Amino acid sequence: SADTVEDEMEMATVRHRPEALELLEAQSKFTKKELQILYRGFKNECPSGVVNEETFKEIYSQFFPQGDSTTYAHFLFNAFDTDHNGSVSFEDFVMGLSILLRGTVQEKLNWAFNLYDINKDGYITKEEMLDIMKAIYDMMGKCTYPVLKEDAPRQHVETFFQKMDKNKDGVVTIDEFIESCQKDENIMRSMQLFENVI
Repeated sequence: SADTVEDEMEMATVRHRPEALELLEAQSKFTKKELQILYRGFKNECPSGVVNEETFKEIYSQFFPQGDSTTYAHFLFNAFDTDHNGSVSFEDFVMGLSILLRGTVQEKLNWAFNLYDINKDGYITKEEMLDIMKAIYDMMGKCTYPVLKEDAPRQHVETFFQKMDKNKDGVVTIDEFIESCQKDENIMRSMQLFENVI
């Protein structure tokens, strides 16, 4: 009967309901009420309960209509997809958001390091930093930086990388990254490591 089909569809949809909001409440820095609101919004955009990269890009592009956010959204998606299974669940989403909005500086920097470490090998190379910077510039669009030179991201990265790569071995470790960011407010700001990342 139609009822049974309906029930089955409903079951398939809630298949990915968060284990328990209580558990998430314990793990994240959100209250139960906030989690319920987040969940409703999440289900609204993603009825299946998981977001694949295409959906993530679509959602993200709505926030940055003035630029092209696809590349940045790709990197961001990989940072949220902590178990690298090609989808972001509500839990993944909440844990990432919790750090970005309510995390300590240390937690935010860890998260940012993971974002910049594109191939997840534990080091940030100059190329990786440049890829992310370019993506940020693209996303912000021409109206934000009308006079931006093509090589601006590269100059940016040169400066930062020299500051960060303390032992000059061509890669930035998590310790170098955290130390540099905490010491240098300009780096923090330019790398968009505050609430406005999301």
